[in-house]
Amino acid sequence: MKAVIIEDETAAAVNLQSILHRVAPAVEITAVLEGVEESVEWFGTHPQPDLVLMDIHLADGEAFRIFERVSLTAPVIFTTAYDRYALEAFKVDSIDYLLKPIKEEEVRRALEKLRRLSGLERSRYSERVERLAERANERQQVFLVRVRDKFIPLQRERIAYCYTSDERVTACTLDGEKYPLDKPLETLQTLLPASDFFRANRQFIVARQAVAEIAVWFGSRLALRLSVETPERIVISKARVPEFKRWLTSVHPAD
Repeated sequence: MKAVIIEDETAAAVNLQSILHRVAPAVEITAVLEGVEESVEWFGTHPQPDLVLMDIHLADGEAFRIFERVSLTAPVIFTTAYDRYALEAFKVDSIDYLLKPIKEEEVRRALEKLRRLSGLERSRYSERVERLAERANERQQVFLVRVRDKFIPLQRERIAYCYTSDERVTACTLDGEKYPLDKPLETLQTLLPASDFFRANRQFIVARQAVAEIAVWFGSRLALRLSVETPERIVISKARVPEFKRWLTSVHPAD
């Protein structure tokens, strides 16, 4: 059995490889990929493996974006730190998952389940993965933000950027209004459509329509100026520049 691991945390990838070697020595790990872009490129130039072990949150976006760009026929086992509500979605669709920190017995159980799958069941398994990916891409249209003793609906198309500082998250609208949010940027990244919002760095998620100017910055980085004021300069690292350029210039169908 040939397997591919998609995991952006080096320690987690090494741990998973070590567990696989112990519980299933016959499994050959053909590639360890770190992000969406690298995975899309790899699957476009290599034959499908027998198994994919995939972390949901990757450095350059959520793993479900891979399904939007390549067709995966191999069974997928997700590795995740999702909360119990998200895990229920996996259970309903009979999708296997490994909850971090990953335990040896859970890997053994997941592999045994895959060995019992018939050809038809494997086909249905892939279909369930695709449905789960589709559900993950159903983005949140409205956020309820609390302002003193009331809740205000904030439409996502009004958002210019989301910003985190001192464990507080704020959404700023295209009109310059600011609202507190009760979700971390990692969660917001899964709720906002990747076609319209980009995780610029650890502090910012920016809206495509709010990007007003892009300046070349030190060390081959980019500095963004938005149509509204930001609490600090938004800098995109050299490693993220290619992905940002593709995102900003790509054409996406309307939601």
